Amino acid sequence: MHGAANIVLYVGKAKSLRHRLGSYRVANPERLKRRTLRLLRLVERIAWEECSDESAAILREAELLLTLKPRFNRAGVWQGPKRFLAWRSQDTGLELAVVDSLEDGWNGAGPFGAHAMHIHRALVRLFWCRIHPDVGLAGMPAGWFHGEHGTRVLISHQSISLIADACERLCRLANGGGDEFSLWLLPAATYEQPIRDEDLELVEKHLAGGTTAKTAFA
Repeated sequence: MHGAANIVLYVGKAKSLRHRLGSYRVANPERLKRRTLRLLRLVERIAWEECSDESAAILREAELLLTLKPRFNRAGVWQGPKRFLAWRSQDTGLELAVVDSLEDGWNGAGPFGAHAMHIHRALVRLFWCRIHPDVGLAGMPAGWFHGEHGTRVLISHQSISLIADACERLCRLANGGGDEFSLWLLPAATYEQPIRDEDLELVEKHLAGGTTAKTAFA
């Protein structure tokens, strides 16, 4: 949305531009936020770009937000910490971390920005249940379910082969092997299934088929 002197006021993404603009025309001014009302009063011209798919549209929107920093956009206009996901197999277990840069000896994917912490927590829950299926989510160390393990956590286990397999599965996931990873996970208890489905969807969206650039290091 452009204002006077062709200044970009707002950048947004819509699957249906006609529907989005129509919603502004019929909206009740008494229910709209003051910020939105100010924006609509200042708009003089609307320009749009067509993208090949949703992923391309998200990338283009992010690029324009960082470049133009429109006055009426709040999210996405400043570059936050990159934040990578990193993992490695240890003799004592699988180590998962959120780091600002990848180091030798670690496998990694990203950058993911603010999403990294959410993906990390989901991976901890998924791998815990796969490595310790006998106890499940209820048997996680205190606070782990809600992410109180911090940015670096070691899921311990005595089977070196299982840990090495878990590390390899995550590498494959980061290189597009989403279906293979989901099949590798064990069936969840009925009460745990919704949580696992949500975690798996988040992880696959960002690691196996999301819009974020991915890198993996052996």
